[in-house]
Amino acid sequence: MRHGKKFAHLGRKTPHRKYMLANMACSLIEHKSINTTVAKAKALKRYIEPLITKSKNDSTHNRRIVFSYLKNKYAVTELFRDISVKIGDRPGGYTRIIKLGNRLGDNASMAMIELVDYNTIYNNGSDAKKKTRRRKKSTTKSNISVEEAVVEESAPVEEAPVEEAVVEESAPVEEAVVEESALATENTTSGDVSENKENEKKTEDSDKKES
Repeated sequence: MRHGKKFAHLGRKTPHRKYMLANMACSLIEHKSINTTVAKAKALKRYIEPLITKSKNDSTHNRRIVFSYLKNKYAVTELFRDISVKIGDRPGGYTRIIKLGNRLGDNASMAMIELVDYNTIYNNGSDAKKKTRRRKKSTTKSNISVEEAVVEESAPVEEAPVEEAVVEESAPVEEAVVEESALATENTTSGDVSENKENEKKTEDSDKKES
């Protein structure tokens, strides 16, 4: 009876299932992504991620343990030499499953399983988003600096030297007007004095004639 056997049997006996998962794991290590059914992709995810975790500690013991599962020395070498360096900072979740729809013929649900750090499309997209955010911040800062520079340039134009120059120009004009008015008043006073003198002379002449 199958009591407590919760793993996916995949319609195969134990030896066949183990060799199939080992072969799929070697293909994933070599090509970094493979297409398969959703059930096999989920079983492969549970099979290969503990082996990738083992590859972080490069020792003879761990290499022999991984080789007992994969049974392919080239896959073991690539796993410990290249992939372990690429996923060294990741604490888990080394693979991603992307569903692709149903297969023609038997209508089985298909999926692509891949190593997360080797997907250049998703990584480039995240980098581009980060760059655009930084550029937006830098553009706002540059706009603020440009506005400050414009304000600083416009401030000296609004200062008062022009008014002082106008006042200085208007002061001589007012002085000239005052001088002209003073001359006019002097002329009028002198004219009045001369007229008075003439009138006095005429009166004196008239008095002499009468006498």
